[in-house]
Amino acid sequence: MIDYAIRSGAPLEVVENLQELEDEGDVYETIEDIWPDYPTQEDFLFNEDEY
Repeated sequence: MIDYAIRSGAPLEVVENLQELEDEGDVYETIEDIWPDYPTQEDFLFNEDEY
């Protein structure tokens, strides 16, 4: 994930945060494991009839 972040041009802060997560040794399987408040479809207000 760190390599992908670097190759895709992620900001340095993102790479540093990923490195900190890796140092802890925990295994994360989804974005929700890392970011419990990750926005979902329900968090966005839009009129579905327009799309």
